[in-house]
Amino acid sequence: MKTMRRVKGYAFVLALILTVGAVLAGCSPEKAGDIQKVRVGEVTRSIFYAPEYVAISKGFFKDQGLDIELTTTFGGDKTMTTLLSGGIDVALVGSETSIYVHQQGSADPVINFAQLTQTDGTFLVSRSKPAGDFDWNTLKGSTFLGQRKGGMPQMAGEYTLKKHGIDPHKDLNLLQNVDFANIPTAFASGTGDYVQLFEPQATMFEKEGKGYVIASFGAESGKLPYTVFMAKKSYIDQNHETIQKFANAVQQAQNWVQKNGSDEITEAIAPFFQDTDKEIIKSVVERYKSQGSFATDGIVDEQEWNHLQDIMQAAGELKQRVDHQTLVDTRFAEQAKQTVKE
Repeated sequence: MKTMRRVKGYAFVLALILTVGAVLAGCSPEKAGDIQKVRVGEVTRSIFYAPEYVAISKGFFKDQGLDIELTTTFGGDKTMTTLLSGGIDVALVGSETSIYVHQQGSADPVINFAQLTQTDGTFLVSRSKPAGDFDWNTLKGSTFLGQRKGGMPQMAGEYTLKKHGIDPHKDLNLLQNVDFANIPTAFASGTGDYVQLFEPQATMFEKEGKGYVIASFGAESGKLPYTVFMAKKSYIDQNHETIQKFANAVQQAQNWVQKNGSDEITEAIAPFFQDTDKEIIKSVVERYKSQGSFATDGIVDEQEWNHLQDIMQAAGELKQRVDHQTLVDTRFAEQAKQTVKE
């Protein structure tokens, strides 16, 4: 899902793309009559992003006069590079990426304007079934297959481990050298006693008897702006009405997801996951919905923003804290929450 390189992993591309981004800053999306085209890049294709697919499949974006061109940009660094260079108008990615760009310096900052998920989306999976109630201390001395350093999954994972008195770099044999896409395969082939997995891999492993979900990093690490729609400030300034319509459609989808059950949500998003069994999709939707992972509105509040930075700071990935108002614009989500009631 959100594969991130370390902060300095952005440096080699930012020097090139910030200049290009400045040149393209004045570009607006294509228009066709009353329809406004918006190019959206999602960091990965995931059931975790169910409200996004609901907004498309139920026609909520279309009802707002928006034509969404959705592409999967595979990784936080690639998503941000594509956004800054003008390849997409809006990115769906972790809020930490906007902070990484800010830390590198940018005349055209990336602004978070509509939150989609409000918890981490990973789960702790054990190779063997625990005997009795799970005790976090049983992880000590084990081989733990984690996510990539610098990304929110790994940072939320480390935050949770420390919360339970475990130093991930001293108490575990922590493996972070496996590419995101290969983590499930590595665990299935015998690497690690425990693994931190996104869905649907966690549920699939359970059904196949390859592992057991024993804890949720989302439930443990608390609410934070985990996945957010963001755009360059210049784009927002020049496309204020479009951003408001976008936020309205997101809010309508969030309302719909809250009102409907897993069966209805599964039917709405299944076309985006044609290679995944519907029962798996339904199980994943139920798991995410039950732990409150889907945000009920798009507002990135200051408390969540500060909690995100607490987690980044604990992981050693934050050079300096960034004020909420510097990289977050809540006007659009606040208006959408007030006006969109369906």
